Amino acid sequence: MEHLPPGRDARARLGLRAVSELLSCQHQRIGSYAETHRPEPRTPGGALARQPEAVPGAVVDLLDALPTAAMLVTPVLGADDGIEDFLYLTQNERARAYAATHVPEDSAPQWTGPVPLFERYPVTGGTALPRMLADAHHERAPQGPAEVEWFIPRRDGPPARLSHEVTVSPCGKDLLVTWEPGHRVRMAKAAQNLAKTCWAEWNLADDTVVPSLGFGHVLGRFATDPVPNLLGMASLLSADSLPAFYRLLYDVLLRTRQSECELRLRGPVNRFIRMVAEPVRPKDGPVWAVRAVLVDVTDDHRRRTLARAAGEEARRQRGRAEALTEVADALRDAVLPRFQGELSSYGLDAVAVYRPDATGSGVGGDWYKARRLPGGRLLVALGDARGHGLAAVTLMAKLRNALAGLAYTDAPVEELTRWLNEVAYDDGIESTATAVIARYHPELSMLRWTCAGHPRPVLLRDGRATQLPAPDGGPGLTLGVLPGSTYPAAETVLADGDIVLLFSDGLIERRDSDPDEDMARLLDTAEACAREAALSHGHEGLQEYAERLLGLLDGPHRADDATLLTLRRVPARKGPEEQ
Repeated sequence: MEHLPPGRDARARLGLRAVSELLSCQHQRIGSYAETHRPEPRTPGGALARQPEAVPGAVVDLLDALPTAAMLVTPVLGADDGIEDFLYLTQNERARAYAATHVPEDSAPQWTGPVPLFERYPVTGGTALPRMLADAHHERAPQGPAEVEWFIPRRDGPPARLSHEVTVSPCGKDLLVTWEPGHRVRMAKAAQNLAKTCWAEWNLADDTVVPSLGFGHVLGRFATDPVPNLLGMASLLSADSLPAFYRLLYDVLLRTRQSECELRLRGPVNRFIRMVAEPVRPKDGPVWAVRAVLVDVTDDHRRRTLARAAGEEARRQRGRAEALTEVADALRDAVLPRFQGELSSYGLDAVAVYRPDATGSGVGGDWYKARRLPGGRLLVALGDARGHGLAAVTLMAKLRNALAGLAYTDAPVEELTRWLNEVAYDDGIESTATAVIARYHPELSMLRWTCAGHPRPVLLRDGRATQLPAPDGGPGLTLGVLPGSTYPAAETVLADGDIVLLFSDGLIERRDSDPDEDMARLLDTAEACAREAALSHGHEGLQEYAERLLGLLDGPHRADDATLLTLRRVPARKGPEEQ
């Protein structure tokens, strides 16, 4: 394992160690492969019985003059002129220099004269070289260039990997093998394919094109297709891309400056390319050629298109949500009461504070009602319709208006709640709600109330907050769940200064929280708020207390709207009709 660099933190060293181990394992796999595929050495045989003629000095000098590595090989023919083997005769100075830097010293046997080629270089026997040699001899025509890649095992150490672009050409009765490192060409082509990039230079004088290896791949063309000139490039483009292509050529040819544009190619598949072009010209002469880089940006264009579509859809949804919120807010403002102090004539002061949900998902279904009824009694109610937005506000309005009408029957709150349950049930399976329905009897200072799946009210008396006991038989079911449900009532007698808190569950509940802990937090906060605010008399004092209490309980993790209806027992004052 390679030594890891010091001075890195533990996480970085762990990552480096993982990379090192991965590379080490792959190194071992390569070594195992090379060992199992090591060619068996050949014993010199009949091929050497026919010694070839010595290579003339003039030929050796000619080989050394070649600008590339070269080797002279001669075929060994049998009685029927069939090829039995190939003999290595000699190689030029460039080939020897290449071998000195790339071929392990201990990989090739030491021979003093012509030897069978695949005895000197046994690993090349499994490549394309034998076929190229045979084809060049039989067809008397050059073969290649072709990619030939092989490895050379070492006695000690890892194998050496070699990659060449090889050409075999007839040379009299012999064969000339030339090669140059092929990995650079192959890497350039692979890099272009990976990056989906190519380049080309269009000569405007003779209309020739010099393309890179990946040109056809970027344009989606077959290898046999001709390389298009600039007019041919224009014919490959869609009609909507031709103006941009014209502007690019105009900038390059007439303004002699670099230009770029995005183009769409014709065809069944929408392929987009980005073209960056520059002029090529002699000093003080006209533009002689156009040199350009082309990049396939189809994937980027598709991502941008999807992103724009998603953005437009998000804007539509946001606009729709804002419109629904505006309608819901308007409906809420229209149906929820504004207390004008009329209840204080009957010994009860009331304020309500509302907050929409903290997530901004829309107006919820909280509702409340506090109004005088014939006979001098007061109707007090607070509920929470299921859901958010316009549907919740619509259900809230139905229940609130239904309760307003039913309350005039002077039926007890048990009956009012039962009727309200039938209204919610008949409205549909999604129309459910929780509620506390109460009637205040001023002559008895008594609040008579029912609970339909809703948090029970809280009583703040002499600075101590407690949750009111449930009615005998327990709270009733949520409204709209089961027809025929009954709702028992509880009675609470209020003293002067007592405060009753009716609230929706959004005031106290938090995601993944414990309901008992939520209620305890409300009780503690109600007491602390009363102490700190020194709960002043009058409607304004009650309003300040309610707003401060809701503000202390509010937070960023609230996922529902919150409503707090605060009632305080006050001495009854005479109304105008009694004065």
